[in-house]
Amino acid sequence: MKMRLQPLQALYFTQFLSAFADNMILFVIANLLRENGFSPAMLALVSISFFLPYVFLAPLVGPFADKHAKSFVLVIGNLIKALGVVLLFVIDHSSILLLMLCYFTVGVGAVVYSPAKYGILPELTRNEQELFQANARIEAYTIVAILTGIGGGGAIASMTAPLFSSSICLALYLLSLGMTFFIPRIRGNASIRYGTEARRFFIDFQHLMNRAETSFALIGTGAFWMSSAVLRVAVLAWIPAALGINPQSFSVSLILATTSIGIIIGAFLAPRLIPLSRFTRSVGYGFGMFLIIVLFPWIHVTVIAICLLLLVGFMGGVFIIPMNTILQDEGKKMVGSGKTIAIQNFIENFLMAAGSGIYYLVVFLGASISVAIVAQGLLLLAFLLYLMKHRSRIAG
Repeated sequence: MKMRLQPLQALYFTQFLSAFADNMILFVIANLLRENGFSPAMLALVSISFFLPYVFLAPLVGPFADKHAKSFVLVIGNLIKALGVVLLFVIDHSSILLLMLCYFTVGVGAVVYSPAKYGILPELTRNEQELFQANARIEAYTIVAILTGIGGGGAIASMTAPLFSSSICLALYLLSLGMTFFIPRIRGNASIRYGTEARRFFIDFQHLMNRAETSFALIGTGAFWMSSAVLRVAVLAWIPAALGINPQSFSVSLILATTSIGIIIGAFLAPRLIPLSRFTRSVGYGFGMFLIIVLFPWIHVTVIAICLLLLVGFMGGVFIIPMNTILQDEGKKMVGSGKTIAIQNFIENFLMAAGSGIYYLVVFLGASISVAIVAQGLLLLAFLLYLMKHRSRIAG
């Protein structure tokens, strides 16, 4: 049993290090944008470049992970992420397109990495109970990595020169890569054909969208991550303007991290607040999330802002966890866990890219950050009203 846990521990650590750097690199690029005179809205444009690989490569990365040894795929994912950071050392930082190319490259590495980190779990566990525990632990490591990557990573990026903080990200990716060599290389299925699997991806996509429960959950989780992605960029610009805090202060990232703390609390309490048999009730917490978002433009007190960020995270955690659970449970029966995750990633990242694009357009047209935040809240409201309209198909 001890020997079996060693590869799993290596997987948890490689995931933590890689996810930490994924979140920290956003703050590094935000600092480069600020140093080169770009407006805060440009961060949304750069963010889109990270989401696009998930949209375009979604039909192929699952088959790639299944065709090769998944520990090898983890190495490839981290190498591509590291390449994205290396590009930061050689490009002209005054070019928004080159900065987008760097983050796009990191995104390609992330989308390659994602299915392998989940797909390898059944190969490293012996039964369903071990698999369940391994899934829970890798999610926990990911959440902690996001929280510390935004808070700690953001603080490091704010207190150091961009090239130094870029070096830290590169070191984390390489350390993550090194940890993968403690994971056994189990041969994949060489008979897999990418064309066949890509066609099957869209068939499975349609299959999940045709079922009321999975369609509801896919749209709900997509709407949540769309709002989260836009709010992360918007609030990063809003905090200094509304609260009078220096944009380079590490407290900006620490304040932003309270949203992640709220999500963790909401995720922990969700099973007690929303029974799975009534998972559509979680939409009510989505409306709570919307109400808090539209309050932000009128808040100028740091303590109140922190409380609202904590509360919006809590509402989001309760909103997403029941839908995520139903989606994984039903999706596993219908098309398989890995394919469900790939389709979920496709929808979530498509909506995150679209939401970030709308946010950038609103600011580009001359609106303030506060107006853009309200616009994002209204976009979330549109999705919530759509879910309410189709709730009867499930609850009825």
